[in-house]
Amino acid sequence: MYVGALTLDILLGDVHSLKQKRSVVRPIIAEVQRRFPGVAVAETGHLDLHRRTEIGIAVVSATAANCGAVMDDCERLVAFHPEIELLSARQRLYNDNED
Repeated sequence: MYVGALTLDILLGDVHSLKQKRSVVRPIIAEVQRRFPGVAVAETGHLDLHRRTEIGIAVVSATAANCGAVMDDCERLVAFHPEIELLSARQRLYNDNED
């Protein structure tokens, strides 16, 4: 069993309040959930900043290759949105043989 963790650090466009931030971030999270129903996705960081956000995505798979492919697809899906700028993406892969 492999568990993949993808952390996306995102700069939001013309956003001036936390309410506007939610109106940009929620549809992105919903789209990831809709396109990849087997992953867990949530806003995980920069909760008090209105122009930055961090989105965390978790994937569980039987193979490392599939886990990596799903994380790559999720990253591309989020990066495609023109109203945001993807500052960084960090992938980590864990397996059940690690101590």
